[in-house]
Amino acid sequence: MGASISTKTNSIPTHTPNPIRLLLWGALLALVLWVAVDLYVPRKNSLREFNPNEVARLETAMWRSYYQKKPVLLFWQLAGGLRQQFHAPFWRSFILGFQASKAAFDFKKGKSRMEYQKTLPDLISYYESIQALSTEQFNVPNVAKLELEWWIVHRQRERYSYSDLANALVQTSAALYNQPPASFGTYGRLRADAMRLCDDVRQKPGGATEADWQHIEDELNQAWSSFHQAVQRGR
Repeated sequence: MGASISTKTNSIPTHTPNPIRLLLWGALLALVLWVAVDLYVPRKNSLREFNPNEVARLETAMWRSYYQKKPVLLFWQLAGGLRQQFHAPFWRSFILGFQASKAAFDFKKGKSRMEYQKTLPDLISYYESIQALSTEQFNVPNVAKLELEWWIVHRQRERYSYSDLANALVQTSAALYNQPPASFGTYGRLRADAMRLCDDVRQKPGGATEADWQHIEDELNQAWSSFHQAVQRGR
């Protein structure tokens, strides 16, 4: 009697890709590429191209955040301002914002010139990042040192006058844009006046009002408009 032999073919299971997983991996890859391009592909813009009225508005908002001890808000404002007015790429704007806000709040903790000097490495890093994005060439350590100097002059108001502050602002701008200090004389005086107004109104009972901050912004509008005119003439 014959026996029948049956054969069974084992089929290899096929795996169907999960479309959601593929979409997520694609999105992740796109994000990694975006960050890499943003951080490492050279991109330069002129520091002379900005809206002075918008810079005045941003600076007023940042002063409020600084004096109200809101470092996170200051960080976001700095990053946003760098993107809007100085054309910083998205992710690099956060690095710049972190460097600048860290320097500002580290400086705020200082009590003496020696302690203030500890802020200098952060300012050098910040200006190195600015240099990498700028078509303008400047001496990074010198500009960072001058930036810190006007911070100190403003902080030590018992030792320095607002005329000293105006001059310190002028010297910083002249070094940054490689222009004669006289180009920035009006700007220095007007911005120092805005700082004086800010210092005065913060001493009032109850602190600065909305009307006070609007007055400060108006003063800064004049300062940054003068600054904008100066850097356009320096082209």
